[in-house]
Amino acid sequence: MNRQAQAAVMFLLGGALLHAGTTDLYLRYVKSGLRPLVLAAGVVLIAAALATVWYERKRAGSPRGHPEPGVAWLLVLPVLALILIAPPALGSYSAVRTGTALQPPYGLDPLPSSDPVRLSVVDYASRAAYTHSLHGRTVRVTGFLALDAHGSPYLVRMALNCCAADAQPVKIGLTGQLPPVLRPDAWLEVTGVYASRLTRDPVNNGVIPYLRVTSARPVAAPADPYDETWNK
Repeated sequence: MNRQAQAAVMFLLGGALLHAGTTDLYLRYVKSGLRPLVLAAGVVLIAAALATVWYERKRAGSPRGHPEPGVAWLLVLPVLALILIAPPALGSYSAVRTGTALQPPYGLDPLPSSDPVRLSVVDYASRAAYTHSLHGRTVRVTGFLALDAHGSPYLVRMALNCCAADAQPVKIGLTGQLPPVLRPDAWLEVTGVYASRLTRDPVNNGVIPYLRVTSARPVAAPADPYDETWNK
């Protein structure tokens, strides 16, 4: 591609990054703390595109090389796809095919005194699997539903360190008063009590704790579908 075409692609890509960074779209790709870097990258690309156009205008009178092949403009298509098509967050398909990422916690904050205690999937799973802090407590946890090959239900959040490419599931097994219809990828707000049962994930032999459900209701998917608890 010639420099004008390169500048156009850079400008579009920079605009796509600014669009993603000023909306919740960037959360489909990276964790929330990286928003400033996404915006900065967009600004740098747009500035580089404008500088390229300015430089090319200054040398407009110099001899031209061979014309670029028209097929090179197909490079614009992935950029347009980034702008126009928001990819879905990773869900139950990935969760049941990937082993749980749950690890022993380095430290946990004290629980509030009143019930129900609102916890993330990672926080509940860490406490239920490795501590005794949840005995006798009522908790409220939100995640999406996944069913394994045997139809066993799990409440899941995909936890990430940096970006969606490294997202891994943390799973909570569900027992008790479950909804009559269990639909994979449906988001649920589950209220329940600690269950002492632990099983092993058949994918990687990781620990999966359980929650005894007393009530569950469908909720909308959150703006940020990933769990970043262990990064905070």
